[in-house]
This record gives sequence, structure tokens and C-alpha cells, in this order.
Amino acid sequence: MTKRLIFLLFIAITSFPAIAQTDYHITDFGAVDDGIYLNTKIIQSAIDFVSENGGGRLIFPSGKYLTGSIYLKSDVTLHLEQNAVILGSTNPLDYVKDPYVRWMSLIFAIKQNNIGITGDGTIDGQGFATAYNQCENIHKGLFNDNLRNDRPNETNRPENIYFRECTNVLVEGITLKDPASWNQTYDRCINVTVQNITVDSKSYWNNDGIDIVDCNGVIVRNCDMDAADDVFCLKSHNKDCICQNVVIENCRGRSSANGLKFGTVSQGGFKNITIRNLEIYDTYRSAITLAAVDGGIIENVDIDGVRAINTGNAIYLRTGKRNKDERIGTMNNVLIKNVYVEVPATKPDKGYSYEGPVEDLPRNISPAGIVGIEDSHIKNVTLENVEIIYPGGSDPNYAYRGTDKESLNSVPEMIASYPEFSQFKELPAWGLYIRHAENITLKNVTLTAKEKEYRPAIVADDVTTLKLEKINISEPDSKNKKQIIKNNVRK
Repeated sequence: MTKRLIFLLFIAITSFPAIAQTDYHITDFGAVDDGIYLNTKIIQSAIDFVSENGGGRLIFPSGKYLTGSIYLKSDVTLHLEQNAVILGSTNPLDYVKDPYVRWMSLIFAIKQNNIGITGDGTIDGQGFATAYNQCENIHKGLFNDNLRNDRPNETNRPENIYFRECTNVLVEGITLKDPASWNQTYDRCINVTVQNITVDSKSYWNNDGIDIVDCNGVIVRNCDMDAADDVFCLKSHNKDCICQNVVIENCRGRSSANGLKFGTVSQGGFKNITIRNLEIYDTYRSAITLAAVDGGIIENVDIDGVRAINTGNAIYLRTGKRNKDERIGTMNNVLIKNVYVEVPATKPDKGYSYEGPVEDLPRNISPAGIVGIEDSHIKNVTLENVEIIYPGGSDPNYAYRGTDKESLNSVPEMIASYPEFSQFKELPAWGLYIRHAENITLKNVTLTAKEKEYRPAIVADDVTTLKLEKINISEPDSKNKKQIIKNNVRK
């Protein structure tokens, strides 16, 4: 971690003002904990009262408190005691689509300071039933939505938490489960800490684990998240903003999409991001995906300590140009070290609700990728102490890509496509594919194929300055096989 990032995070942590600890009990305001009575107005009135009277904790004792959309206000912490549940209504009409953020949520906070959600309780969005009921409303003409892919747009389904432009946020200890859309979004917030929480977010489509959007100063630590969509997800929704000074450490996650992902929306970009000790398992797509495809930057990323078991892909770095203006995404100064990944031959999220899709064929198992575009090379990337174990056994009669110049040139550029490790279909390497890149260092990298491969382990195509140190390649029956292919590699 850079000295600058340590300093910024120290300031963020130590400058968090103490929230007044006056305690108020939600039952004193008349809330009913039977899971049937709709408490929206009561809870909102209680939040407003606490905020207007100096702040404090609004305590929810054991019970189920049914509610629609509520707005958290400055200097208020919702504290959920053990077995307390804030239960989302299954009636979509009980939720607000906020006109400022243009999204639905169970708990909103917009332009508030010193707020929190803490305790041992649960926020349960009852998302499957809510989303299903929203579909019914659309079919009946009660709600306007084009129902693309037979599901409402994600902005027309409530997530559990949406905080926008808030300062000094603490979310600690709670369980977040079953949203109807994304799960928890922190958008353009400053000084956010999310720690020791559990996420079960796989009740419906687009159920992310956590989304950090254009924030400055975020710590996510000691969290366990299971998500149908990207689990640890950084986004940048505005070209004039940037997601920066973020630390994710000592976390565990599973996804039917990606484990750690920057993007896909990457308008402004990402800068000064630190990842430490991340465990990924049973994940459909990549353990690590960094994508700069909407004109934004990815710069100064330090990833140290990732263990991914039963994951569809190890690492995918990608620039592109999906946006229609003149900006092109860039990626510079990325360090990924101390990584161990096991890639299976079979679908890694099989049996989970809302699995990743069955892919169009043909494709053998894809390699890790550092794949820029001709107009935006990926620059200054180091992979150090990285071990990836593949099943091997690729069949050239099933799908084939050669390593001669013509075959390498036949790999499509796909600069405007959704960034995904399998987007090119068959690639010419089984371990690592590098294209349109500069100053790439591979140090103590081990690639293992359990069965014999028709492809080489590493292919580098259009690379300036490729540094190889202690490259270990293991493949059965491969004596004298050329495992590193270089095409148009300079230095």
C-alpha cells in the first residue's frame, strides 16, 4: 500500500466523528414486530425524530418489522439486536423509486452524514416474491417497464441499501439477504466502513454482493458474501467522478458472475485500490476482473493474497471502448501477487440458484488474460507468485486456434463488447494470453495443466517489454513442447 493511501485511509478512519449514543427503541414509537403490519410510516417518523433531536441509535429488538422504503437521516444508526429483522414488503407499491438516484431501495440515505446500520440482526428484502409481484404489476399495466429478458429492469426492483453522497458511513455486523435487485450500493460516498457482515444475495437476477460506486475512502473487511451476480464490485457511473482509495481485506465471497470486479460500468474509473486476503469459491466467471471499457481509468491497483477454488477463470484484465464519445479506457500500474487459483473442467456454480448461463459453443477452457486494444495498451502489470491449476485436456477437434501469425491475427478485437474472459471464444493459450500490452512482468508464475493440451501455456501478441522470471509450466507428455509463443514482442 502506498504511503499516500495509508495516509488517506488513516484520515478517513480517525476523522469519523462519534455518533451520539442516545438509544431509542422502535417499539416505543409503536412499531409492530409481527412481520405482517406495515411499519413504514412509524419507522420513518422514528428516524426523523432521532435525527432532529441530536442523533443516536434507533434500536430494533427481536422481531420482524415489515416495511417499505425508508430514508436514513444524519446522526442516526439503526441497531438491529439479535433476531431482529427489518423485513422488506413483497408489495412493490410500498417502495419509492427515488427521483434523484432513479432507483428503488428498502433503505435509502441521500446526502446524509454520520449514519450507520449495526448489530446482529438481519435486513431481509424478500426479493424473489417482490420481483415476481413486480412482474405481475407490469403485466397488469400497473407499472411501466419493458420487461427485458422476462425480468423488470434492476432500477425498478428494490435493493436492500442505497446510500448516495453520504459522509461517514458504518455498516457492521448485520446480515443482508434476498434483495430484489442489487444488494447494497454506496454511491459517491466519503469515508465508508463495511465490516463483519454476512451477505446472502442470490434470490433473483442482478443480486450483487456489494457495489462501491465513485466513492472516496472505503474499507470493506471481514465480510462473507454469497451472490448471484458480481460479489465485490467497484463501479464508476459518472465520467467526472472516480472510485478511489478503497481497501477490501480479509473477505470471502462466491458468485455466479465474478469474484472481484472493477466495472463493468467504468465511466470515470478507479484509482488507488488495495485488495488483501480474498477467498473466492464456486464462482462462475473470473476470480479477478479489471475492466476499463467506458472511457475511464484503472490506475494504481495492488492485489495481494487471493485464493480461488472452483472458479471459471483466474484473472482477466481488459481495456475497451463501449462508450460513444472519444474517450478510451486505460489501465496502468497493476500489481497482482500471491494468488492461487484452481479452474475446474465443469461449471463451477452448478446447483446454485440463478446460475451463470450455459455458454454458446465452441470453446475449450479459457486462459487468464491481459488483453488490451490497439488504441489502449494495458501498461505496467506485474503478476508475482501466481499459481493457476487448469484441468487441461483441450480438444482441437472441438475448438481450435493456432499460433501462427494468421491465426493470432484472427482473434477478434471486440473493443465494444461486454468484457468477459470467454468473449473471444477459443484462445491460442491454455494458461495466459497477453495482447496489446506494455511492460508486463511475470515473476514466479506457475501454470499447471492436469491433462495434455494442444495449445501452449503462454501466448504474447503485440507486447512491448515482456519480463519473464521463474516461469514454471507443468503439462503431461509435453517434453520439448514450446510453451511460450511470442508474436510481435519487442524487448
